[in-house]
Amino acid sequence: MKLMSSEEIRRKFLEFFEKRGHKIIPSASLVPENDVTTLFTGSGMQPLLPYLLGKTHLLGKRLANSQKCFRAEDIEEVGDNRHTTFFEMLGNWSLGDYFKKEQLPWIFEFLTEEIGLNPEKIYVTVFAGDKKNGIPRDEESVKIWKELFKEKGIDAKDIKLLTVKRGGEVGMQGGRIFYYDSSKNWWSRVGVPEKMPAREPGGPDSEIFYEFTNVPHDKKFGEHCHPNCDCGRFFEIGNSVFMEYVKNDKGGFDKLEQKNVDFGGGLERIAAASNDDADIFHIDVFGKMRGALLKAGADLSKKENERRVRIILDHIRASVFLVGDGVLPSNRDQGYMLRRLVRRSIVHAHIMKMPDFWLKALVDSVVDSYRGAYGEIFSKEKEIVAVLSEEHERFNKTLSKGLEEFKKLQRIGAKEAFNLHQTYGFPFELTRELVKESGGDVDEKGFEEAFRKHQEISRAGREKKFGGHGLILDTGELKAANEEELKKVTRLHTATHMLQQALRDVLGPEVKQAGSDITVERTRFDFSFPRKLTPEEIKAVENKVNEKIKENLPMQKVVLPKAEAEKTGALYFFSAKGGSASGGKEKYPDPVNVYFIGKDLKGAWSKEFCGGPHVSRTGEIGKFKIAKEEAVGSGVRRIRGIVEP
Repeated sequence: MKLMSSEEIRRKFLEFFEKRGHKIIPSASLVPENDVTTLFTGSGMQPLLPYLLGKTHLLGKRLANSQKCFRAEDIEEVGDNRHTTFFEMLGNWSLGDYFKKEQLPWIFEFLTEEIGLNPEKIYVTVFAGDKKNGIPRDEESVKIWKELFKEKGIDAKDIKLLTVKRGGEVGMQGGRIFYYDSSKNWWSRVGVPEKMPAREPGGPDSEIFYEFTNVPHDKKFGEHCHPNCDCGRFFEIGNSVFMEYVKNDKGGFDKLEQKNVDFGGGLERIAAASNDDADIFHIDVFGKMRGALLKAGADLSKKENERRVRIILDHIRASVFLVGDGVLPSNRDQGYMLRRLVRRSIVHAHIMKMPDFWLKALVDSVVDSYRGAYGEIFSKEKEIVAVLSEEHERFNKTLSKGLEEFKKLQRIGAKEAFNLHQTYGFPFELTRELVKESGGDVDEKGFEEAFRKHQEISRAGREKKFGGHGLILDTGELKAANEEELKKVTRLHTATHMLQQALRDVLGPEVKQAGSDITVERTRFDFSFPRKLTPEEIKAVENKVNEKIKENLPMQKVVLPKAEAEKTGALYFFSAKGGSASGGKEKYPDPVNVYFIGKDLKGAWSKEFCGGPHVSRTGEIGKFKIAKEEAVGSGVRRIRGIVEP
């Protein structure tokens, strides 16, 4: 067996299936498109589900790729030898074309001939059948596997283990092929056949395991070891799903109109198998990152640091890819998970007394390893470094004080955990993790209750502050006490619309409003952008606004049904919590006011949903000046602007 790099394994896989008539498709984004059921792309088949259900793919019936994947549920497990949040899934698909007799020999050939895995260390599992639902056991796959092993001089005995518990009781029994029930060898998006709703597709699968013979069995997982044991001796390295069933309205199963193959193989796990080393963090990509950490001053000789190092390596690699796909640190959804990854890494690096430049060193290492396969992170390297460095800097300001306070506390209960979070920005998960290292635990429900009460108090305070005072509009808050002040505020309001469009003209369409506040003295405009603006960019934005003021363009309003207004390309504001200043896009009135700057709506320079008021022509504004540009959070910038006569 020869050692292989991740890049070589990826290339060999794609070339192998390309030679067998497969079209190579690009990896989908880690942020799913048109799928609100999940935050991240967690498997290769996820973006291809419509085609597995019968939709025609433009590139044909045979496809293959290497898909970027992220599984948030594995974050707590990271730190051992095999769990990661980000991973690559090698995949090949047959959309109603070939089936078992082609798929199983191909994947076995790829693993044993192309990668060079020892067939003596390969074991497989198959579906044991489901009598209740009338689904037979997969004897066809067993027959194919027996022939494949026989060609390698291996007598492959099949064993009916059925369950993980049974496997722990009786062990391998000299077997090579193992039958398991639907809890292990059935695939559908919602689990076992009984849980599947009507018209949900699924099918039996056949999993491939690699045995690391130098890893001793841990009896806490059962008296005996078997392929699906969790002790770490066996790694699942691939799974061929034979999607041929669909649940009917009566609760039974029918055959799909087309039989599909959906294969997924963990690139990192295949790389570990090719090294014959059960520690995923010893593969080449993580090896390079370790080297970068070492150069940055990490003490990798201390055994107690190993778990911390693994967490840092996984989390920063994942963070690079998430930012590369447009995710920015925030307090919700994908952004929250990114922030959690980065801050966990920072805490562990801080405890290891790492110098600040460790983060950039790791980002550079990741980009260098993946630049050939995923050009998007290479082209966005500066942006990725800027986003992660800003989050690093922001969190570092309070981290030292938070850790000092943590050490002072005699007891860490829900109240103390919340105070650490509220005062020092300490995520609850980090407090819990540090407490666990000393053998304790924290009341999570108590923390959540304290957090909920804090939110209620804050919300009541905001309502008291703004209730009945000033003018509340969809674009943010306008505060004016009398008619004269309202005129000043109105000039700034129109200038704020112009500022947003000027920012998009200079910086690009990724600029999106994140909040605004307009008083008699100034406008404050928050927007999404990953880095500090250069002096040249600030001047260009200011000049663009003043250029449009000099043109004395008309500010006009048209009232349209909301759906029609959206089609015009008019902007509307979403807050950090996913809604507009008045509660979300869905809270804008229907029909909606669209204010636009220009002679007509179609050719308008600026157009936005808004409640007004505005000047009649831009020339009424006077001269616009940017007074300050600063960060207000990771990925969010703030501009304060004024207008002069």
